[in-house]
Amino acid sequence: MPYFDAASSAPLHPVARQALQASLDEGWADPARLYREGRRARLLLDAAREAAAEAVGCRPDELSFTGSGTQAVHSGIYGSLSGRRRVGRHLVVSAVEHSSVLHSAASHEAAGGSLTEVAVDRTGRVSPDAYAAALRPDTALAALQSANHEVGTLQPVAEVAEACRAAGVPLFVDAAQSLAWGPVEGAWSILAASAHKWGGPAGVGLLAVRKGVRFAPQGPPDERESGRAPGFENIPAIVAAAASLRAVRAEAEAEAARLRELVDLIRARVVEVVPDVEVVGDPVRRLPHLVTFSCLYVDGETLLHELDRAEFSVSSGSSCTSSTLTPSHVLRAMGVLSEGNVRVSLPLGTPAEDVERFLDVLTWLVTAVRTKLGAPVAASGAGAAARDAGAGSGAEAGTGAEEFTVDSLGRLCPIPVIELARAMEGVPVGGVVTVLADDEAARLDIPAWCEMRDQEYLGEHPVDGGTAYRVRRRS
Repeated sequence: MPYFDAASSAPLHPVARQALQASLDEGWADPARLYREGRRARLLLDAAREAAAEAVGCRPDELSFTGSGTQAVHSGIYGSLSGRRRVGRHLVVSAVEHSSVLHSAASHEAAGGSLTEVAVDRTGRVSPDAYAAALRPDTALAALQSANHEVGTLQPVAEVAEACRAAGVPLFVDAAQSLAWGPVEGAWSILAASAHKWGGPAGVGLLAVRKGVRFAPQGPPDERESGRAPGFENIPAIVAAAASLRAVRAEAEAEAARLRELVDLIRARVVEVVPDVEVVGDPVRRLPHLVTFSCLYVDGETLLHELDRAEFSVSSGSSCTSSTLTPSHVLRAMGVLSEGNVRVSLPLGTPAEDVERFLDVLTWLVTAVRTKLGAPVAASGAGAAARDAGAGSGAEAGTGAEEFTVDSLGRLCPIPVIELARAMEGVPVGGVVTVLADDEAARLDIPAWCEMRDQEYLGEHPVDGGTAYRVRRRS
């Protein structure tokens, strides 16, 4: 069964498995003890630290192993903020950071700190100038991911790091998605990563803090890992994490080129074989193995279930695949279509025939889901004869009325957009359709539909029970 969700967790690398099994016999003792078993454990831990530090691009004594990537993020952010509390309590983050960073930021703000979120463009990339403008004299820390975990866009870390250096502000980098492909460029100050993202075992994170960076570990003091990660080190897992990082780096250049060709194939073919698709993320400055696209008029949860039944494992940022019924914060910040969202992230060794079969399967599955939902046939059908908007929709399609309302209150993604599209077919050029909806995804998907359809989005205003979205037909 093809597994296409390496951005969530990569399959355990064979080198990690071998290293884990071998170190179980030698790495069980306390590395702080001076007897023989302790010395063996210490040698394994030191060797793993040197290997990981070389891959990160830091000194071994600047790197600590944590119990997870999330713990590394939290420790890195809280420790940095605490170490610079005399400077101020202002934190700068991008709007598309990983949830672990945004949760840390929200906690900081709730505790009385101040927060600035730097917006991104439609590719998910921050502007270095905008980021630099967000820095203030009381800024204690800035945070910017090296690559986005949902759309693969690479961030201008080197440029932002230079702006932070000029302002005297340390830069925290979440490198979880990019570290397998190479070290992070630029003069970053603190870095976090997670082993299961590159094929190491889960439960191992990396936290690098450059010498000279003010850092105050939080919580009760502990003598292990420079006080930044309390508790007994899981040496077998740490050894496996370091060994697998070295292994994937050794094959990164060749594998990145091969996977980039497969991703380019998906990016090109998906818009050819599936009508009404938006490929999101930067088309050039991106991770080599990841592509995200959204399918208009598609229920993302149903599509993922159908792909799973067809033996393809993918993930999604659509609201209809989320327990919160809200679109991914990344897609929302980018202002792109969220319904029917599919993220494909290829693990090392993915064969080309699996990608070809995925594209074949995707074509008829999307068609089947749209047919089940009663969606318009295709983009080319925009000028076709009007269809009835459906009982209970509140639309008087086909009447020639210049303004009327589609009532989609209580209906979830992608139904409000489907009803808008069907109603719009009966509106004369210049006519206006107002969609009433209480699904949070509509705030993102209706403007995105207008851009894809070249229709005019007139804005929104609150109404009883939800929001009214107004759209004028241009053609």
